[in-house]
Amino acid sequence: MTPHPATAPAADSGPTPEPAAEPAPATDPAAAVRRRARAALETARLRTLALTDCLDDDGLTAQHSPLMSPLVWDLAHIGNQEEIWLVRAAGGRPPLRPDLDPLYDAFQHPRAERPALPLLSPDQARAYAAEVRDQSLNVLAEAPLTSTAATTATPTGPPTDPLPGPLLDRGFVFGMLAQHEQQHDETMLATHQLRQGPPVLEAPAPPPAPADAALLPPEVLVPGGPFEMGTSTDPWALDNERPAHRVDLPAFRLDTTPVSNRAYLDFVQDGGYADPRWWSPQGWAHRQRERLEAPLFWLRDGDRWLRRRFGRTEPLPADQPVVHVCWYEADAYARWAGRRLPTEAEWEKAARHDPATGRALRHPWGDQDPDPAHANLGQRHLEPAPVGSYPDGAAPCGARQLLGDVWEWTSTGFTGYPGFTAFPYREYSEVFFGGDYKVLRGGSFGTDPVACRSTFRNWDLPVRRQIFAGFRTAADGPPERS
Repeated sequence: MTPHPATAPAADSGPTPEPAAEPAPATDPAAAVRRRARAALETARLRTLALTDCLDDDGLTAQHSPLMSPLVWDLAHIGNQEEIWLVRAAGGRPPLRPDLDPLYDAFQHPRAERPALPLLSPDQARAYAAEVRDQSLNVLAEAPLTSTAATTATPTGPPTDPLPGPLLDRGFVFGMLAQHEQQHDETMLATHQLRQGPPVLEAPAPPPAPADAALLPPEVLVPGGPFEMGTSTDPWALDNERPAHRVDLPAFRLDTTPVSNRAYLDFVQDGGYADPRWWSPQGWAHRQRERLEAPLFWLRDGDRWLRRRFGRTEPLPADQPVVHVCWYEADAYARWAGRRLPTEAEWEKAARHDPATGRALRHPWGDQDPDPAHANLGQRHLEPAPVGSYPDGAAPCGARQLLGDVWEWTSTGFTGYPGFTAFPYREYSEVFFGGDYKVLRGGSFGTDPVACRSTFRNWDLPVRRQIFAGFRTAADGPPERS
């Protein structure tokens, strides 16, 4: 193993830059898929190592919050899922460590119980993940990525067929595992935020807001009418994003930017946490039970407010989006402001519908991949950018920062789209359906671009605050002309 650095690398170009690669010939689509898949896997692994190599063994094996796993569990779980789905299921190779399957099954062991399990040590977990990755890259070099053969994937576990065609179609399984690792990387980043102790992560501050930020209108109008929600064509879209379907919405108004710390502080100082008028019955009960008085990590210091961020205590930045609020807090603020949270469909229409062409865009700015001018993604910074940033990433409706900075709570409960089919296993999405989990959209500063697009759906319980979640509000639009 290479020496472990004391801190994560500076993130001015991202802690996990994509490796350079020679362009594939235009006539060889499989080579292009292999290049993209390898870059995504390597980008994720560089970030995983940066988030784990910055701590000693005690820091990796400790449970920093009962809400989260020890970081060493995430590290080995990433390798185990890659072995199950990429090496065995897609590659048809013999198991490396089948004894680890039950140990790193997230459904068998709640997070609070994982420290008591006989987990791999940090060095063992690193070695295991590296061994799996070597096998995965061999599969990538040899797999028939354009295959569309039938699969015998079971609804509750890995496929019984060692070469399931849909897993390999256009490199889906490689994209699925890269996204899975990046999702755990964001979870590990949240664990770092919960961890007590001196800072170990470094990154430059985001750029200041552009000159026009103060001149933006407070809200944009999204015209009524149909749009295409979800996708049936994105090769790495996950099952809950599928299939594409038509949704017809009335006109609505949406905040141009996420709600800022300054705006949320007005709610706090107006007694919003002490007034049950603004809270749902369940939200008020939760606020009382948990004694909520402000967003997580906010600290009052006399007449001013501070925040704790990755081991640092600093003045609360008024112009950044509020973060670390649960769904109940977001809902209460919206009621106090005389507004509401947007539905998931409203959020997606605002983010990707181009009324000039009628097209559904992959990202608010178009179909091209994100770059640093579009959005605050990929852990380039360790905090949100000021509201009004990234004009190049604005949606056709004029809203900004719909991707990156903070996940945005919606009013919608998580369920499948019409025609939903679980793939490749029910536990990814379907077991969470039913409405208890609320949908979040858009990604945060800790979300990698491979796991962020206008159709991507996140979900969590309405009490969760450790995630990098904020929100924007909505209101009904003007009535349609007769």
